[in-house]
Amino acid sequence: MRIREWQDVLEDVTERSVDPENWRAVAGDRAGGVGEDMYLAHPRAGVFFLKTYAKNPFEVRGVGTRVARSLDDEIGAFMPDRDSGGRFAVQSPPDDEAQAETVGKRLETVLETHADAPTRPQDLFDDVMAAMESPAFGPMAYDQYDRPDELEDLAERFEEADDLLNAELEDLIETDEVDRGFM
Repeated sequence: MRIREWQDVLEDVTERSVDPENWRAVAGDRAGGVGEDMYLAHPRAGVFFLKTYAKNPFEVRGVGTRVARSLDDEIGAFMPDRDSGGRFAVQSPPDDEAQAETVGKRLETVLETHADAPTRPQDLFDDVMAAMESPAFGPMAYDQYDRPDELEDLAERFEEADDLLNAELEDLIETDEVDRGFM
């Protein structure tokens, strides 16, 4: 298991050549200490585990790793289903002004289309993410005040990774001299 900066792990997620709408996520407060835990999973790309904290209101620090090469049925049972209420997305900025204009026009078309037709919020979200060329998006189980049960189950399943990432994150927190987070 290779532990890396959380942004490097997210870069791996964005570079995967998989269907972007098939990602799933579970996130919430870290079990012990400041910060949050997040699992990102895709049937073909695998399962990624991140631990982050806010060093200050403008900077997030953290660590992460890939904990599984694929998303099997056992691990998939802990992930939200397609019609779950919460949503997440991983975004990459446009490469240049021309791409930004193209994405903006597609986004405008999507919003006009959804304004004229009755749709579910999930459908609007999915269409907006597709128009913005999001490399990863989908349903998310998230609790900003606690830990979803699924997060506890995943922490038990990947106990070794949880312990290693906790130690690395604690080292970051100590180095940064941060003993509490920002809300």
